[in-house]
Amino acid sequence: MVFRIKQYRNPFLLVVFIAILFISGSGFFREISADTEETYKSLKIFSDVIEILENDYVEPVDTKELVQKAIQGMVHGLDPHSTYLLPEDYELLQDDTKGEFSGIGIVINMDKGLLTVVSPIEGTPAYQAGIKAGDIIFKVDGKPTNEMTVSEAVKAIKGPIGTSVKLTIVRKDTPKPIDFTVTRNVIPVESVRSIMLKPGYGYVRIYNFTEKTTVDLQDTLKRIETEDPKLKGLVIDLRDNPGGLLPEAIGMTDLFLEEGIILSIKGRLEQHNQVYKAQKNEIERKYPIIVLINGGSASAAEIVAGALQDHKRALVIGTTSFGKGSVQTVRSLRDGSGLKFTIARYYTPSGRSIQAKGIEPDIVLKYQTLKAEDENQVPYLKEKDLKNHLEAESDGKVAEPDESKTEEESETDSKLEDTEYATLNLKRLMSDNQVVRALDVLTSYHIFSEMKK
Repeated sequence: MVFRIKQYRNPFLLVVFIAILFISGSGFFREISADTEETYKSLKIFSDVIEILENDYVEPVDTKELVQKAIQGMVHGLDPHSTYLLPEDYELLQDDTKGEFSGIGIVINMDKGLLTVVSPIEGTPAYQAGIKAGDIIFKVDGKPTNEMTVSEAVKAIKGPIGTSVKLTIVRKDTPKPIDFTVTRNVIPVESVRSIMLKPGYGYVRIYNFTEKTTVDLQDTLKRIETEDPKLKGLVIDLRDNPGGLLPEAIGMTDLFLEEGIILSIKGRLEQHNQVYKAQKNEIERKYPIIVLINGGSASAAEIVAGALQDHKRALVIGTTSFGKGSVQTVRSLRDGSGLKFTIARYYTPSGRSIQAKGIEPDIVLKYQTLKAEDENQVPYLKEKDLKNHLEAESDGKVAEPDESKTEEESETDSKLEDTEYATLNLKRLMSDNQVVRALDVLTSYHIFSEMKK
């Protein structure tokens, strides 16, 4: 039997092929004219494979889904931070960076196959309805959750403001499931929280970098800087901060610097190269600063820590950060999906590329609760452990590893209980050895400064 491959008799395949050419941009056509026949041949093979599968695969296939998976595979093969986002995933990404979303206000996780409430966010519809931490969500609008992923459950629970969702909850020591009908509303997510460790010494926790981070931090600083007694020192906690928006990292850093370079970005294209410099502030902040980092501090968090460290504006305490020294941009596509891809590496003010290296603290101190050492030590996954990670580069050359540092850091999961959804707990913070060390350093600095006078 001879199989013949038809040439573009399926109109959808023709549209797909044209779309692929269009997505490649005008540069694609310039390359075609410049003897890139191989690119055209590869795209032709791609369209042939789709048509063969559509016509001859053992079961009917969704051509659109095939193309989406092909794009995902193509982009994922570049580096760990480049990805093709389906419309629903792109929408979630936008919610994360806006600092708010529409929902009922619960943090959920999959625990032993059960969709479990980690915590209700204080003041939200879920909190007011009486949903509690530890509740098991058995059904969402009558649909069992046992076969849902966390993302599918989130999608089912979220929805337009003013609409309702029915959750069937199984609660410990309650004989029958309980039904809660909760009306969705705007749920703010705070990226900045603060507390006074003791009179004159402030603590600010930055959970991520959203559109509101710089403004929120500025408001926080204005408040604690006017308290009595006068602010003598500040602890900025960036532990387990996964990063976020680049402009917010620049803006936050600028609050503590009066001049100099904050960050340099260098990419393959001239248009991606950028140098960000500090601007003079209305309020000059001269008090000492401690920045806490760990293996979960990544991207924007590393930009802040690296800049303040290079300018000798802050002392960095903790363990080596994640090591994500690359910059991504996100492009919206015509079907509501998005393409997030890497465009450049970034460099700290001194010219360091921390890609796959991380920020090394001035004082290395592993996390340990002062009550009892955590026995469940879980090493952090670092940028250098990710498949296809970019190598560090400086002045066009790949940076060589520092052979003088042969000791491999094994870092424990700090298991910080304070999140952007919970109020900071002073008692818990004062049982955190890294926070206590930071406070000791600040106190000592102030004592020695007074002695000089």
